[in-house]
Amino acid sequence: MLTNNFNKTKIAIIGAGAVGATSAYVATLKNLASEIILIDVNESKEAGEVMDIDDGLCFVGTGCIKGADFEDARDADIIVITAGLAQKPDETRLDLVKKNSIILKSILKSIGKLKPTAILLLITNPVDILTYLAQEWSGLPKNQVFGSGTGLDTARLRTDLGYLLEVSPKNIDGYVMGEHGDSGFVAWSTVTIGGIPINNIKTANKKILAKLETKIKKEAYEIINRKGATFYGISLVVSDIIEAILLNQHRIMPITSRITNYNGINNICIGAPAVIGRKGVEKIWPVQLNTEEKKKLKKSANILKGYLKEVL
Repeated sequence: MLTNNFNKTKIAIIGAGAVGATSAYVATLKNLASEIILIDVNESKEAGEVMDIDDGLCFVGTGCIKGADFEDARDADIIVITAGLAQKPDETRLDLVKKNSIILKSILKSIGKLKPTAILLLITNPVDILTYLAQEWSGLPKNQVFGSGTGLDTARLRTDLGYLLEVSPKNIDGYVMGEHGDSGFVAWSTVTIGGIPINNIKTANKKILAKLETKIKKEAYEIINRKGATFYGISLVVSDIIEAILLNQHRIMPITSRITNYNGINNICIGAPAVIGRKGVEKIWPVQLNTEEKKKLKKSANILKGYLKEVL
């Protein structure tokens, strides 16, 4: 039975573009809150998306979805930021650093002081860098500000391994870690299928796995080249994270948060497994990477730190 507090839950989604609107739709379908508000500087687009989703409220348990102003997000339990410039076919996520950091600062200024218990979830790319900046600018404790990180990359890993091994992706554990971008990597030492380490499965040799990892890293570009943007997969990741927060599930999820003394890296927001509950990031899960994976994580962290210098 849902508690009264849950029934009063409010989710604010900033940005009514493809990712924001789809995230609002998925949250509505999954009955994640009694109230969902969608906020965008393009008020006509915002209104159209709200009207479209609103038509289906008779089929779900969500209480209402409505358009709102930035100030209306101040008392939200979860604020999801998807607003920002889209990644173009010839751009990397890191090309967006300066442009989207300016947009992020403007959004936080427009919202004003946030509810002390609010969770701020960053989706806009480059998510690792914007998460770091949001932690510095939002006024919230760092554990309450985190990003979707390598959640989508990890979902692609599990799906593709499921196809390869002919098992359900739900029976696959393991993580993509590092930057949500070109320097991210599959931490193969963390991957198990039904409890069996991937290295013990004969049909998954190193050559096959290397090819699969390349496919995972290129998939976003392939989707963008074909349809202009990725939004279905990431919206499901967003809803999964929101559910873990609101239901206080203490789930281990590959999100972006501030890392300290972790496999040789410090003071950077980067994709790594963390325990997620109602207070946000409860702790970073202490996976022990092998020597090669530690080098990859450090390389990824150094790349992100280099880009941070441009906006700090």
